[in-house]
Amino acid sequence: MLQLHYFRTVARLEHMSKAAEELHIAQPALSKTISRLEEDVGVPLFDRSNRQIRLNVFGRAFLRKAEAALAALEEGKREVAELAGLARGSVRIATNSLNRFSRALGAFRELHPETKFRIVQVAPSATDEMVRLLERGEADLAFTAAAIDRPGVRELPVLRAEVCLAVPPGHRWNGVRSAIRLAEAASEPFVEYKPGHPYRRINDDFCRRAGIRPPVVCEVEEPSALASLVQAGLGVAFVPASKCRSDTELTLLTIEEPQCRRDFSVAWLEGRYQSEASRRFREFLVSYFAE
Repeated sequence: MLQLHYFRTVARLEHMSKAAEELHIAQPALSKTISRLEEDVGVPLFDRSNRQIRLNVFGRAFLRKAEAALAALEEGKREVAELAGLARGSVRIATNSLNRFSRALGAFRELHPETKFRIVQVAPSATDEMVRLLERGEADLAFTAAAIDRPGVRELPVLRAEVCLAVPPGHRWNGVRSAIRLAEAASEPFVEYKPGHPYRRINDDFCRRAGIRPPVVCEVEEPSALASLVQAGLGVAFVPASKCRSDTELTLLTIEEPQCRRDFSVAWLEGRYQSEASRRFREFLVSYFAE
């Protein structure tokens, strides 16, 4: 296990000195451990040149198996601890939608204060990172704003949120219209998320179904930036209907056609051991958002 743990760290950093520093061991001892592992495997796992190391094709293949083995061993330790009553329960969650998720988390902790949580917030566009966290066993669940759609990852939709069109103060529709067809906004300047953002892919699909390609005047990463730019009069934007409860300066118009929704899901790795706390929290999310 120690060899595999050291190997995974060196493979991630591809730098022996930095890996030794992170692992809090002497570099010669780390080098010797990696050399012994390569002797056991029977092939070099790194290419070495001018005191630099790079994971080679053998190393990449072995890394996948090493990560799977370490994750399986960690699951085994957690499962045995639960069976022995040594753990009251813990849940590790990766999410790119913390704002949608935090209230549910608070409600669950009121009911189950003994459950421990570890939350890893990832960038909205970092779907691959969430999958890696699940595969490595570093996250039990993922709460996501867009479909992951990967083999071996099971997804359960728990929340469907209506999306409206936000218009700035002084807009010709402000105070005159309460609903529109999205096709009517074909020439409106849009404030949008950056390409690759899960909301951008969803919003682009809304426009595609409406048969329009409106001009995008600004691209942002954060929802707060999008709302502030709409308030500043830069353009219109897709905003969840719940936004009207917190941003009174935003005027939100219902989109009658096409139907515009965002689905939020909880995801986990099929075949991976799920603790009782994780299963309980997953079921709670379904009931919480249903209410």
